[in-house]
Amino acid sequence: MRAPSVSREKEAWAGGRLLVGVDEVGRGPLAGPVVAAAVAFPPHAPRIKGIRDSKTLPLARREALALLIRRRAAILGIGAASSRLIDRVNIRVATAIAMRRAIVKAIGAHPTVRPSDRLTVLVDGLPFPELGFDHEALVDGDALCYSVAAAGIVAKTVRDLLMVRLAARHPGYGWESNMGYGTPDHLAGLETLGPCRHHRWTFGPISQLRLL
Repeated sequence: MRAPSVSREKEAWAGGRLLVGVDEVGRGPLAGPVVAAAVAFPPHAPRIKGIRDSKTLPLARREALALLIRRRAAILGIGAASSRLIDRVNIRVATAIAMRRAIVKAIGAHPTVRPSDRLTVLVDGLPFPELGFDHEALVDGDALCYSVAAAGIVAKTVRDLLMVRLAARHPGYGWESNMGYGTPDHLAGLETLGPCRHHRWTFGPISQLRLL
């Protein structure tokens, strides 16, 4: 698989800006939050070998890369939107909120960085009018842009760890392996145990259970 490009980073650096890659993990599961990360690297920083779409990486490699990204990033922030918020506002708006929280945290850690004149925000996928920041969007950004791919790795690592911890508190759904997605073991757990407070009650399989 071809490595993500740094062309967009170089373009931003040439203009005295940082390219902030933003990606999320967890739009599709039936349980747990959606988690987003925002990552920008310092100008002309050496590339971290192996950064690519987080879904293509084995667990150990992804965790090692996440540590390197945290060490080498110029700014980095993580944001989340809970299952309750997802049910209240819908998954699209909740995803935008998680992304906005990640960007705000990244900027807050470095108050000298002002988004108006120092940052170019690039999000994976389609534009989010609800984001609250001027931004560009790139479909398949986690496969095409280095910083977006790095953000996806950090977001997935954080969310996977959170789901493993939630699995220990709410056994029987298989979250330690399915991460809240609608796999057969998760659906079997739902039929036996019913939904818990970390489930997304507005998502199809769970909303249908409520009608039975």
